Amino acid sequence: MVRSLSLLGSTGSIGTQTLAVARTLGIRVDALAAGRSVDALERQVREFRPRLASLAAEADAAALRRRLAGCGFPVEVLHGDEGVRAVATCAEAEIVVAAMVGVAGLVPVVRALEAGKGIALANKETLVAGGSVVMPLARSRDLPLLPVDSEHSAVWQCLQGAPAGSLARILLTASGGPFRGRSKASLEGVTAEQALAHPTWRMGGKITIDSATLMNKGLEVIEAHWLFDVPVDRVTVVVHPQSILHSMVEFADGSVLAQMGRPDMKLPIQVALSYPDRVPGDCPRFDPLACGPLTFEAPDPETFRCLALAYEAGRTGGSLPAAMNAANEAAVALFLDGRIGFLDIARRIEEAMEAHLASGFVAHPTLEDILALDAETRRRLAERTGTHR
Repeated sequence: MVRSLSLLGSTGSIGTQTLAVARTLGIRVDALAAGRSVDALERQVREFRPRLASLAAEADAAALRRRLAGCGFPVEVLHGDEGVRAVATCAEAEIVVAAMVGVAGLVPVVRALEAGKGIALANKETLVAGGSVVMPLARSRDLPLLPVDSEHSAVWQCLQGAPAGSLARILLTASGGPFRGRSKASLEGVTAEQALAHPTWRMGGKITIDSATLMNKGLEVIEAHWLFDVPVDRVTVVVHPQSILHSMVEFADGSVLAQMGRPDMKLPIQVALSYPDRVPGDCPRFDPLACGPLTFEAPDPETFRCLALAYEAGRTGGSLPAAMNAANEAAVALFLDGRIGFLDIARRIEEAMEAHLASGFVAHPTLEDILALDAETRRRLAERTGTHR
């Protein structure tokens, strides 16, 4: 079990649950990075007493310094890219929990690996956009990259002790989101409020919209490709509305192993932070007699076009997944801002992918390539929507 950690994205859903696990297990928190949530970060700093804290904006960092003056323990408060990098490379931390939202988590993960830090990864966009950079770097330095997503944690747990080459297929479960079973026509006018009403999980806005479009599952297919070294076509998405069975693996002999439990993100977080041990925690226990029937069905890639687009990007590889991810992040933000409709998300992503293949595709992108195409894809989509400044 790790003794100390740094946390990127400390005030988000995964960040706050990571701190709950750290509190329960007695793990020291050495550094915290947040976005704009000054109040929440102040509470976290006062409780966990990290050596370092960071906020996105200089003014917010200055406000936090004033609030913490005379707090009785030393804490350095930084801001911006410099602050995130300092948190990601904090010398005292044994592992970095990467819980930042979106591709913004890519560079900090790379810097953490370069500094010799293991990663507990809750940010799927890091591997979707930069898997070709991140995975070779982690392997070349023999650093752990442990999955925190409930689905990938389930696959990882099922593969413990499996012989090399024995994995035949990954069965990745999906809740189906709030619009499971709906027709494409019925989704034309849905609102952000409706899309944010997830039936099972309580998550941040971006990931909840991704769940509603099934892009979240598409991103997880590509993430599984990098984590477990399998082609995307050997990752099968299965809709499982109860979210009890978190994913399955099928072996060469036809045997299937599954990991089950209540839908609570603290458990996969604890599994990553306590590895290779299994320790008691405060996660709710699973009672198979109380969970009710478990059902499974195929996804509808015609209605939920984002899933098909993610498979296409994963098959093509190169820089296309990064372009797809950038377009998705930008389109989701536009939808949440009321500038485009729900079905426009997939339309804008497909347009961006076609434009990228026509004029910007890179077979073996570097980190610099990925960051540049991310910015370019967002710029094009903003111009298309009339939001470019």
